[in-house]
Amino acid sequence: MALAPRNRRRWPTWFGVFTGLVILAAGGWWYFQNGGNKQPPLNTIEVSRGDIQQLVSATGVLEPSNYVDVGAQVSGQLETIHVRVGQTVSQGDLLAEIDPTVYVAKVDATRAQLKNQRAQLDDRKAQLRLAEIQFQRQSNLFKEEATTRESLQTAEASLASAKAQLAMLEAQIEQTSSTLRAEEANLGYARIYAPMDGTVVSIEARQGQTLNATQQAPVLMRIADLATMRVRAQVSEADVGKLEPGMRVYFTTLGDAERKVYGELLYIEPTPEVTNNVVLYNALFDANNDDGKLLPNMTAQVFFIQSEALDVLRVPVSSVQRGRVQVLSQAGQVEWRDMVAGVSNRVHTEVVSGVKEGEKVVLVSRDPRSGSSNTSNFRGMLR
Repeated sequence: MALAPRNRRRWPTWFGVFTGLVILAAGGWWYFQNGGNKQPPLNTIEVSRGDIQQLVSATGVLEPSNYVDVGAQVSGQLETIHVRVGQTVSQGDLLAEIDPTVYVAKVDATRAQLKNQRAQLDDRKAQLRLAEIQFQRQSNLFKEEATTRESLQTAEASLASAKAQLAMLEAQIEQTSSTLRAEEANLGYARIYAPMDGTVVSIEARQGQTLNATQQAPVLMRIADLATMRVRAQVSEADVGKLEPGMRVYFTTLGDAERKVYGELLYIEPTPEVTNNVVLYNALFDANNDDGKLLPNMTAQVFFIQSEALDVLRVPVSSVQRGRVQVLSQAGQVEWRDMVAGVSNRVHTEVVSGVKEGEKVVLVSRDPRSGSSNTSNFRGMLR
């Protein structure tokens, strides 16, 4: 009678174990049916067409390709400035005027002196003609023995003196004429004209300022041709050996990063600039600026094109492994392909042969959680 109660207490224990095994089996079946044993999806990309450029990058600054610093050639007070910064001027346009009072006076005085000398010249010519007549008369009388040799010699000396006086006065007139030309030139320099077509990019002087051009010509303003800009790019010593004159180059500006402006490398200055022990070489090229959007001192992000391939098949660099790529078929199978590569940069590699446009290649990327490539899961399938 005492055994019956013990058997009833053991029954629930075995029932619980059996129920747990059933639940575990059902959970395992659900896990495998719902992808517990599936490989993670592959990261693939289609082979497409595009451009590939191998570039050397640098930072540069824009400056006018051609400019003139307009100075004053004479001293005096700057009376009027006829232009403003940013104004477009043509060659010959009046830019500024210096007070011409002193130079007008000098020109007038020299002209009067020259007029006086020319009047004296007429007198000297008349004296010469008289001396020639007197000498001729004394010569004829001397032949007829109607005059003395002394009178003949006196007439001859008077003729020689008249000729010398005339020559001396002619020389003085030439000197005065030269002085007059210089004075007239100085008077002309009081009016300053544009030496070229361009834009006034800066004005250094102020109206009313007294200019002293005795030792050095003071700069009044700068006129630059902004239709063509020059880019001065600073290239590191590690990259300068990759550049050659004539290679294509483009740049963008901070204000318009999407717009690429192209040019050709002109030359590399042989003397570097050293800043904080960093050696940089200046590489210069010109760029068209017909729309006027490029301005002096703008910062440019410069890209020198070492090599390029346009409208070619390309794959990401991360998909290429020692000249081979992994291609995913429509059936979902992965196979290795040998691929001949062309131009390559840090992003893309040109496909010469091996894969076709539209095929999917597997990207080799690292999973930071596992530390392994996403292709390692199916490598066993390829053996």
